[in-house]
Amino acid sequence: MSGALSLRRRLLLGILVPVVLLIALNGASLYSRALAAANTAYDRTLLASAKVIGEQLDVEGYDAEARLRATVPYSALEAFEADNRSRMVYRVSDLRGEMVSGYAELPFWRGKLPARPPYAALVDFYDDRYNDDDVRVAVLLQPVSSAHGRGMAVVQVAETLELRRTLARQILIDTLLRQAVLVAVLALVVVVVVQRTTRPVRRLSQELQARPEGDLTPIVANDAPRELLPLVEATNDVMTRLSHLLEHQKRFVRDSSHQLRTPLAVLKTQVQSALRGDVAPAQALAEINATVDRATALANQMLSLAKVEQLRQQPGPEVTDLSETVRAVALELAPLIADRDIDFEIATAPAPVRAHPWMLRELARNLLHNAIKHMPAAGSLSVQVVADRRFAALTVTDSGPGIPAELQARLFQAFSAGDVRAGSGLGLAICQEIVRALGGAIVLENRVAHGQVKGLDAIVRLPLAENLHPDGQASN
Repeated sequence: MSGALSLRRRLLLGILVPVVLLIALNGASLYSRALAAANTAYDRTLLASAKVIGEQLDVEGYDAEARLRATVPYSALEAFEADNRSRMVYRVSDLRGEMVSGYAELPFWRGKLPARPPYAALVDFYDDRYNDDDVRVAVLLQPVSSAHGRGMAVVQVAETLELRRTLARQILIDTLLRQAVLVAVLALVVVVVVQRTTRPVRRLSQELQARPEGDLTPIVANDAPRELLPLVEATNDVMTRLSHLLEHQKRFVRDSSHQLRTPLAVLKTQVQSALRGDVAPAQALAEINATVDRATALANQMLSLAKVEQLRQQPGPEVTDLSETVRAVALELAPLIADRDIDFEIATAPAPVRAHPWMLRELARNLLHNAIKHMPAAGSLSVQVVADRRFAALTVTDSGPGIPAELQARLFQAFSAGDVRAGSGLGLAICQEIVRALGGAIVLENRVAHGQVKGLDAIVRLPLAENLHPDGQASN
């Protein structure tokens, strides 16, 4: 898909996006902590200012009758102002809220002292409003005594927040700048690492794109990361299967064109001979019919050989009883057996194998048909299916002439018939391909007695269904 993200972009987004989000969350938390730290630092100034004011108070009268006096010029607070960006105001009141000195616009404190104050004084800090400005207020309950009285004063000192907020923003900006540099360095490192890590993938892609058409040789990736090796191995496996399929198709086309050319040429010659009147019409039609039969049989067997390869690629073959299939095929060939007056015997036992039913039918049909075709009339033919702990064995025993020594070396090669007029030479090749596809083995052995060949034994061994892995291979 053209809209899909590349591996490099996925890695970059997967690493950088969480980092940026984390920095954003950390920045918000950092600003809150910086503001709290600034408040803590500047609250000390407010408390110092409140104590200076409290030290300049005087009183006449005692307790409820006490009258406070304050002579605090505003210039006394200038020493505590950091710069022109903040402004400080104060208010001195008694416990009833009656103002003694200061700025009446500053609201009187109505709160409660904390259970555990941050300093060794009766002090509280809170946020309030003064003339539409946000202010930070320190309130100090200051005992006042003199030779003429004793009482309690409420001293409030407020400061606007410009300086505090400026300091918090400056701390935040400095930190974010450092973190931005960190993100940039991290992004550069991630880009370099991702670039180096994905280099084998890009190289494999370039090698595959540069390959000529039809090149299915395995991929060589010795320097590929460990995570990429399963993909390389799976790709090589697919390419091996594709190479096998293409080779099989090429061989099928080559063999088809070669083998079908001969009967077609013979058929054309026979038709031309019949048209010229070289032979009698009945003889010409009989020869043409025989040639068409041989060509049809050849075409059917070549298609069967191709179908074996097709079924080999299908996953998960079903479990089929070999004995039932062999009996069904023997029943189909019963008229041919009876026509040749063959003494036929069959003995089977249940033998479940994992195979496509067509494969087993084609295997049994070719073995039985070969035996019937090559053995003399009134001979004997027996079929046996047995099963042991691991394998099912199909044995076809005939009383034919056996296999000549010169034919044994090329027995299972395609188009290697003992008698060209009697067959195409594909029957045993089909049997071998089927047996290989099912993970079994096939052998043909002459049965010798007293130095003479008495017949031929065709023995097929196939793994039982319970001894097969899911891929169809026999277990050890």
